[in-house]
Amino acid sequence: MVREPPRPQAARIERATRELSRALIEHATADDVPWVPDAAWFDERMLDFFMEHPKLKVELFRFIDVLPCLPPGDVSGHLLEYLGGARSELPSPLRFSMELTAPGGTLGKIVSRAARRNVLRMARKFIAGATVGEVVGAIRAMRRRRLAVTLDALGEAVLTDREADAYVEQYVVLLREAARAVGRFPEEPLTDRDHDGTPLPRVNVSVKLSALTPIFDPLDPDGVARSVVPRFRRILDAAFEVGGFVHVDMEQYERKDLTLSLFEDVLGSPRYAKRTNVGVVVQAYLRDAEHDIERLSAWARRRGAPIWIRLVKGAYWDYETVIARQRGWPCPVFQEKWETDASYERCVDLLVERAGSLRPAFASHNPRSLGRGLAAAREAKLPERYVEFQALYGMADALKLALTKFHQRVRVYTPFGELIPGMAYLVRRLLENTSNESFVRNERLDDAALTRAIAKPEPTAHGPRATEIRDQEPSMTHDQTEARLKSFENEPLRDFSRSEVRSAFKAALDRALSDAGTHCPVVIAGHEMETAERILSVSPSDSKRVVAASASATEEHADLAVAAAQEAFAGWRAVPMEERAAVLDKAADIMASRRDELAAWTCIEAGKPWRDADADIAEAIDFCRYYALVARTFATPERHDVPGESNATVLVPRGPTVVISPWNFPIAILTGMAAAPLVTGNPVILKPAEQTPACGYHVFQIFREAGVPEGVVHFLPGKGEVVGARLVAHPDVATIAFTGSREVGGLIARRAAETSTGVVGLKRVIAEMGGKNAIVVDDDADLDEAVPGVLASAFGYAGQKCSACSRVIAVGRVYEPFVERLAAAAKTLIAGSAEDPSASIGPLIDAESVARVRRYVELAERDGEVLFRGELPRGTERGYFAAPVIVGGVSADHALAQEEIFGPVLLVLRAKDVDEAFAIANGTAYALTGGIYSRSPAHIERARLSFDVGNLYINRKITGAQVSRHPFGGHRGSGTGGKAGGRDYLLHFGNLRAISENTLRRGFAKD
Repeated sequence: MVREPPRPQAARIERATRELSRALIEHATADDVPWVPDAAWFDERMLDFFMEHPKLKVELFRFIDVLPCLPPGDVSGHLLEYLGGARSELPSPLRFSMELTAPGGTLGKIVSRAARRNVLRMARKFIAGATVGEVVGAIRAMRRRRLAVTLDALGEAVLTDREADAYVEQYVVLLREAARAVGRFPEEPLTDRDHDGTPLPRVNVSVKLSALTPIFDPLDPDGVARSVVPRFRRILDAAFEVGGFVHVDMEQYERKDLTLSLFEDVLGSPRYAKRTNVGVVVQAYLRDAEHDIERLSAWARRRGAPIWIRLVKGAYWDYETVIARQRGWPCPVFQEKWETDASYERCVDLLVERAGSLRPAFASHNPRSLGRGLAAAREAKLPERYVEFQALYGMADALKLALTKFHQRVRVYTPFGELIPGMAYLVRRLLENTSNESFVRNERLDDAALTRAIAKPEPTAHGPRATEIRDQEPSMTHDQTEARLKSFENEPLRDFSRSEVRSAFKAALDRALSDAGTHCPVVIAGHEMETAERILSVSPSDSKRVVAASASATEEHADLAVAAAQEAFAGWRAVPMEERAAVLDKAADIMASRRDELAAWTCIEAGKPWRDADADIAEAIDFCRYYALVARTFATPERHDVPGESNATVLVPRGPTVVISPWNFPIAILTGMAAAPLVTGNPVILKPAEQTPACGYHVFQIFREAGVPEGVVHFLPGKGEVVGARLVAHPDVATIAFTGSREVGGLIARRAAETSTGVVGLKRVIAEMGGKNAIVVDDDADLDEAVPGVLASAFGYAGQKCSACSRVIAVGRVYEPFVERLAAAAKTLIAGSAEDPSASIGPLIDAESVARVRRYVELAERDGEVLFRGELPRGTERGYFAAPVIVGGVSADHALAQEEIFGPVLLVLRAKDVDEAFAIANGTAYALTGGIYSRSPAHIERARLSFDVGNLYINRKITGAQVSRHPFGGHRGSGTGGKAGGRDYLLHFGNLRAISENTLRRGFAKD
């Protein structure tokens, strides 16, 4: 294939890029290393050492992350815990000193002081200061070196309106005081004048819009705008009042489109439409970076005034890659470094082409990228200093000064603030500064390295970027069974940051609402049957709206269904496992094709908010696909043959299975409880919850459509005490799968255990019966993560998940700050209809649930202290709503701490240490889920051993289990120990038979 020769313009730009890049490097490396090493030199040598030992580097940065919140007495202990995890990579003297260092001893105190002092010194390298005075001093020092500045306030993790207001006020004060001080500095034309001599703002700030609201959720763009816009305008007005500049930063990908929309809406309004001292970031590592530039250029032209674009590579590569793979979403960032570098250069060219509407600011520490910016601007004959260059405070100082020698304006991105809020930024900078790919770490290059540094970004034999996180290949050490199960991928959740996804779901909701009032009959062996009595399911968000009218099955219906199931049993068990698995695959495909429709019914009938409703359907799809996959591993008998003897273990079905499902996961749990017995060869009788028959009917119809024979699956909506009781007691029922309350589950177990005339064997009961779940917040926990994690776990779906957090146990000194932030953050919870995307607290399922929650709240008011009580807005009186409540001041053996409430009531308890916290957490009859937020490796390990729950979650919320990843189920009062969504769940619906055959006949073996 003949390659097309490059265009003359492209060849000229490439040649100029290499020349300018080389010149920049030569200028940046001209100075000699100082003869007398200073503290910064020692820091660099330490980072060099840690860079060469990746495991040690990770542990060091994890320690740096927790250090600011530790009292002096805890520092050496944590340091030993973290470095102990990488002991093998430590030099011998350091390993020896670790063995001598006791946290409370003299050497431990010395180590603690030294560690804190060194980290603080390192922080000052990347963070300009904590006060306005220190920031002004940093600005003065940079101006002496002919460097401009943009200021970034750290601590953008905002959980409350008060914190958001404080973030805004910080900028207002900074703008006014900095403008007053900087205005007295002598003028520096390189930084203070534009290309045409126009004065440039001396005070320039960078703002994260997500820090202007406690809830920056793309699912509710209108709600976010109501919170963000007034605060954003306050910063803009303060900046423009003093002649300042405001630049909007970019963060995670899921926030990008909402950030751009808010920027365009506010800056496009008549109030600000003529302002040119504003800008926004574009991240070149995003696959849609060029699209974003074109979008902003078109908007700026319509607006009639140019804006600045800061082009960066991007600071969240690892996060974006991990999250995309975790969620099963397309990865938004390029996966190889050369691709990002090439994207950056394409974006440079595009920005230069759009220089009339967009003013380019090229932010990079890569001399090749900077050289490309210079070359493209010169090729386009843009005036000198029409573009500017930007770099991070504390990094690539030599490159910054080299650019000034080229008479280019260089602006330094300068963070300021306290160390604790700034720790996330510091760790990101340290990671960036220790990357093998970073020019910052290769400032002195030999000729070969120099040639590579200025080469055009293209694929190389080196392959993907060294720090790329890749999925591990499935282990093949056992057999193909293991590999097959590990190949399972969860159904991705909907990405509601995309407007088209939100629109599609809203349309499905509208269709479901127009179809409300559907009828759900009893269906036995394919025959629809009506009953004199009807059960109405109503929308929990609006109790006047009837969602479905279902038949109410009787004991006679139960008998007919069991008889039909028994008759169909022999035929269904004879169907090969592979064919039964294919039926589940088809059911999953049908659900996937109707996903929004099914989620909409879950939303209106069960009161599940958008994300929870979508997750319900995704989990149902996962159950079908995963159980089909697991079933195929049982299709071939497990063999252990020896000469003259054939030995096989096979799984055989038990017989008619009754599935009694709950209302809180009306599609997911019903699907999973039915799919497992069906694929293992058992006929199934579905008994949906009385509150959600329509959801159950959809599942039933999908199984029939997927190919389950008429006599194998039956649908019996009705009252639990009537049809459910009869099904449980029926002598021909082999297995009962139940999810619900402990009281009902215990009753089912007792009745199932009773033998009577005609019962051949004991029934098997698989029961999941709720929890009184606890989260432990350790004294070193990151409250920026613990507070939203606890809120999501406690109040998601109004606390009606069996995995929901109903107790939080705060350890030691963290109690007061945790409770203060928790109560303040809870004020952001908004009660409202499940169909409203802005609602974070939806309805309870029925009036009985509301009454139960009210009784517990009254108990809390009598015996404890109400730390927070939410409000119910107008409109909620039409549905079954209860305001969220946080309670303290009661003992661990109080009813509030022992009984399952199943509503938005959270109890806060205090423990003196983690051992007492685990004792409190384990001190109930339940053992379903639990969690711990801690940054102590030793305490996390203790939780693994001592926290007695079926599902333990560490440094994350305790709700949202996914099939295969988090097999779900508890023990003690929470269930019989089965793990739904796990590889062994199918075994509950069958019996293992061992078959041994003697193949030796008169001395001759069969094989």
